[in-house]
Amino acid sequence: MKHFFTIIGGMGTEATETYIHQLNERTPANRDQDYLNYILVNHSTVPDRTAYIKDHSQPNPLTPLVADIKDQSKLGPDFFALPCNTAHYFYDEMQAVTDIPILHMPREAVKEIKTKYPNAHKIGLIATEGTIFDHIYDQEIKAAGYEFLAPSRSVQDQTNQLIYDNIKENNHVDRKLYHGLVQQIFDETGCDALVLGCTELSLAQDREPVTDKPMIDSQSILVDRSLELALKTQKQ
Repeated sequence: MKHFFTIIGGMGTEATETYIHQLNERTPANRDQDYLNYILVNHSTVPDRTAYIKDHSQPNPLTPLVADIKDQSKLGPDFFALPCNTAHYFYDEMQAVTDIPILHMPREAVKEIKTKYPNAHKIGLIATEGTIFDHIYDQEIKAAGYEFLAPSRSVQDQTNQLIYDNIKENNHVDRKLYHGLVQQIFDETGCDALVLGCTELSLAQDREPVTDKPMIDSQSILVDRSLELALKTQKQ
């Protein structure tokens, strides 16, 4: 292939599948040849990102991620997409080993707030413990001039249950749990918009969407950015 992009996925696999599905659904295609060229590296055995971020004695996900970036760079993709928010903890280290651009999902998600909700000032976030712990999103949110509002312990516990117990373990979205924790963070924080900062939450939004709240779905935005870049390079 002359023009393609590489997806470093598998973190988790069902969330990556949602990214791929949305990408294909949004591609303007009427025949096989109209779809995009891409390589999916579904590296499901990458160690847990949150476990390492909270405890550096745990296996380091950066080692296999860097290996994937280096290996795929030899093939010459136009860009990389990484549908895992928590893995962006390692973004600088991954970008340092390649000249090929890696889309920054949290940064792109925060950019979208101004376009989608121009009057928003207070931004809430639900995500993995790792993303919350290492401030992957709140730094981007504050740098963009917004007030950052973190989830309460109660909301975080419910978010953990949805991500790990429901989706990762059983590939199931508990609609009542998901909609309830979203409502709770809006009630507790009074945020003007809520960022879904985990691809499992994006999967939940895809299967059991909340339609009456101002939401920023990070993975959906990554799909849009991937599509824009790929169409520019592949279909020109």
